[in-house]
Amino acid sequence: QVQLVESGGGLVQPGGSLRLSCAASTSIFSIYVMCWYRQAPGKQREVVAVITSGGTTHYADSVKGRFTISRDNAKNTVYLQMNSLKPEDTAVYYCKGERAPFDYWGQGTQVTVSS
Repeated sequence: QVQLVESGGGLVQPGGSLRLSCAASTSIFSIYVMCWYRQAPGKQREVVAVITSGGTTHYADSVKGRFTISRDNAKNTVYLQMNSLKPEDTAVYYCKGERAPFDYWGQGTQVTVSS
């Protein structure tokens, strides 16, 4: 069983930045596909960004050019750098690790963008 622990959420003003971290409790972190999802109140959970074991990244159209996903395999950690934040980015952000056939989820961290 892999545990994922997110951190870095909080309250930020529109236009501000936050960096989320997700630490994984596995020594084979490097072979996992890592993802960030988010879920806003009353909405379905949606994928925000993905990074493969090889470092290839993919982004939702709504965050392209503003968010950057990265990973540090030596620290078993994946990051989400969020810049130019908007009120519509307000959500609970979740980290997910994928290694077929298993998925592992973190507990989520709240991001609130408001003035």
